[in-house]
Amino acid sequence: MHAIERLLGIMARLRDPEHGCPWDVEQSFATIAPHTVEEAYEVDDAIRRGDMEALREELGDLLLQVVFHAQMAREAELFDFAAVADTLSDKLVRRHPHVFGDAEVKSADEQLRAWEDLKAQERADKHAGDAAPSALDGVALGLPALLRAQKLVRRARRAQLDVPVASPEEAWRRHRAEKSEDSLGALLFTLAAEAASDAEKALRNETSRYEERARGVERSRSAARAR
Repeated sequence: MHAIERLLGIMARLRDPEHGCPWDVEQSFATIAPHTVEEAYEVDDAIRRGDMEALREELGDLLLQVVFHAQMAREAELFDFAAVADTLSDKLVRRHPHVFGDAEVKSADEQLRAWEDLKAQERADKHAGDAAPSALDGVALGLPALLRAQKLVRRARRAQLDVPVASPEEAWRRHRAEKSEDSLGALLFTLAAEAASDAEKALRNETSRYEERARGVERSRSAARAR
């Protein structure tokens, strides 16, 4: 049996109300969503550690999330796994006209700009019946906060929306004076908005370095006590 067909069959059995797993049967899109996010982070963790064996397993766990959601959608007569795969295939072909069509691009940067233009056109087409589709549509609420901040600011600037953002210096002075949640949020937003690099990745890397230093202190203290 084809590997995907086997997986889909197992998922359908797990969700069977009479013969399946009680836990799996009780789940919904909302209850599974946090697990989907968690599995994506575990894929990232395996990649960062360079552990390819773990990556294979974590990719499987992430695929389980896709299959789980697709099975629930199938039961609700919304769509199925095949529809998910077909939608993705159509999107990849549509967004790569330089590969599957006659368009030409000369660099990765040019391709990225073309990709963003195609996404913008897709959003406009999707909201064609709306009064005024927004350039900010499609930036998911569930994204990590720093990543979402950067995406929103870049979208706004690309659309030439004149939205003032305080300078990092101004935001820092405000936070030193107020020390409030709002002033901290404004500072973090400003730093993310003005950063040329990936703010989420930068903070993650610095957090990892802090963790290593803290673990080093912990090991040194344990060694001193053992003497």
